[in-house]
Amino acid sequence: MRKKKEKSLSDKILGIILVSLFTMAAEAQTAPPRPKVVVGIMVEGLNSDYLSLLDNYFTAGGFKRLMRSGSYIADVDYGTLLDPAAATAMVFTGATPSVNGIPASKIYNPATKRVAPALLDPSKIGNYTDETYSPAPILVSTLGDEVRLDAAGTGWVYSIAPSADMAIIMAGHAGNSAFWVDNKNERWATTTYYKDVPAPVNTRNYRMPLASRIDTMAWEPAMKPSAYPDVPDYKAQYPYRHTFSRKDVDRIDRFKASPKANAEVTSLACDYLNSMQFGARGPVDMLNLAYTVAPYPYSRDADNRLETLDSYIRLDRELATLFQTLDKKAGAGNSLVFLVGHPAQPTSRRDDEKWGVPTGVFSPRKAISLLNAYLMALHGNGEWVSGYFNRNFYLNERTVKDAKLAISDIRAEAAEFLERMSGVSQVFTIDDIIASRAGDNAAALKRNTSVKHSGDLIVNITPGWEIVDDFNLPGVSSNSIVHRDNFVSSPAFFMGPGVPVTKIDTPVDARRISPTVARLLRIRSPNGASLPAISF
Repeated sequence: MRKKKEKSLSDKILGIILVSLFTMAAEAQTAPPRPKVVVGIMVEGLNSDYLSLLDNYFTAGGFKRLMRSGSYIADVDYGTLLDPAAATAMVFTGATPSVNGIPASKIYNPATKRVAPALLDPSKIGNYTDETYSPAPILVSTLGDEVRLDAAGTGWVYSIAPSADMAIIMAGHAGNSAFWVDNKNERWATTTYYKDVPAPVNTRNYRMPLASRIDTMAWEPAMKPSAYPDVPDYKAQYPYRHTFSRKDVDRIDRFKASPKANAEVTSLACDYLNSMQFGARGPVDMLNLAYTVAPYPYSRDADNRLETLDSYIRLDRELATLFQTLDKKAGAGNSLVFLVGHPAQPTSRRDDEKWGVPTGVFSPRKAISLLNAYLMALHGNGEWVSGYFNRNFYLNERTVKDAKLAISDIRAEAAEFLERMSGVSQVFTIDDIIASRAGDNAAALKRNTSVKHSGDLIVNITPGWEIVDDFNLPGVSSNSIVHRDNFVSSPAFFMGPGVPVTKIDTPVDARRISPTVARLLRIRSPNGASLPAISF
């Protein structure tokens, strides 16, 4: 009897094991294949409203393919407005500036009173450039790093972008190479931090450099101006034509802000895919690209709707070309594509005064002078304010220390004074930000503030007011900025194995993009990514 019971128990255990094995086998059979290639794309200025407006104008292989063949996230939440470098760092690290160390493209050094690129690294030299950059200032790992580490360095990670910071952030610490367009020699450039220079780059730089072609380029509407939706009659009657003359010292900046730069990025990316063995060697390979559809800052007037609409239509065609090349080289269904938009930077144009829209001019130089005079009246002579950059005021800690005063008290006094200035809507001290007492979204502002690089006071300017760059800092352009508080929903897309066809209308934290890509690739998330992957 006992033997029968033992046999019965053994049969049950064996049955459970067999069922488990069959279940695991079934799950293994239904699990999606691991992508052979992953393509990451960042798009500055991408707006969900424009995608809806232009749906009938898009080709089947570009934005429509993303919207109909994968997961469409209508609104990616960055917490606060970030510039392209900081937004890209958040997406590729899964961490905020307070963790990843990249609060913006450029940072101010109060000790030297100079502005420098956030990725500046004087220990490196440039390749096709005299600029010296590296990913060393990125304090955590990136998606590119994890792709490389997953296959012990045998997987490839390459990036292409108009600007150095975008290219380097997307390549990460362990990437093979990161290339961008150098403003001086007008060629594709990199840093000697990366050892790999792909053959397509050398070919392009020597045989058909941008410098030899840029003055022959012209950006005009791709369609009849009247065919674009919601364009005023006067814009259709007098369409734009933008060129990049050798006589124009800003031609590269103009070029990088235009669809012509997008076309160059796509062309070089397709050269990579066609001439290199992406996805054909076993490990997962990664190619990261940066585009822009941000409002063109060099338009003749403040209304640049026609240029913006044309930028979307042209980018749609670039994406179709890229996806077609990707399918041809890696095989349809073998690639994972994730495309993430981020809001554009504020415009540099304000409305004509004849319309009567309230406006004004905020002068940082004047604000510093008045604030310093105020603090001298309270506490005696000295340089109380050491600098200003990007709405950040920096106090002179040495002066405060010598006066045997608490820096927090001086910050509070300075904030109270600045808030009374015309054009200033709010002032936050770094103490308020750290304590999560600042603004309507205090937690997000704290996350997106790098204390190491932040000023003592951060000012918000009244919407419609123009911030003139009259502080004359070396390395900073003299462009002015008109402040706007408009909300813009930036979309994201995932397309590839294991990605369902769905649309998510609720906001998704930008920090969740990186863990989601990692899960789809079945690799580790970057080490600073603290949020879970998106549940499709």
